[in-house]
Amino acid sequence: MDRAQAYALMTEHTRSESLRRHMLNVEAAMRWYARRFGEDEELYAVTGLLHDFDYEGHPQEHPTWGVAYLREHTDTPPEVLDAILGHAPSTGVPRVTRLAKTLFAVDELTGLVQAAALIRPDRDVRQLELSSLKKRFKNRAFAAGVNREEVMRGAQELGVDFETHLSNVLAALQQASTLQR
Repeated sequence: MDRAQAYALMTEHTRSESLRRHMLNVEAAMRWYARRFGEDEELYAVTGLLHDFDYEGHPQEHPTWGVAYLREHTDTPPEVLDAILGHAPSTGVPRVTRLAKTLFAVDELTGLVQAAALIRPDRDVRQLELSSLKKRFKNRAFAAGVNREEVMRGAQELGVDFETHLSNVLAALQQASTLQR
């Protein structure tokens, strides 16, 4: 499973532009951390792209439906499948690899960064400042669907200081936005 195959699978199963954008944002944050940790960037990217590909069509069975599909129809590596299962606390699958911990750590936070960028007059993540993101994080009414406890637990499991983690994910999305222009 390479990035092109993962992207094709994601777009085939996901019609929602906002959900597609979320998976692309998670991919960007995963790539950023892969480079920081000296890990396989392609493996991290594929994990980010595929982690929610089944959500739109199978929300009640997510992510177990998606992992079963990937096992049956693709050659997705087992560590990617375990990370996808582990990103959803409801599965009870422990996050033991750095890959799984990274996916869990960036998933919810990318949603907060995207929401914070979208309320800016220019809607540009490149102009979003860390101080503004921290302020939005503290305001539980803002992007209320973002589970703040999971965001904090994710940074802790990853072994990264919380503020540093916010800064890292913001930088990842800013860099990705620059590359897309």
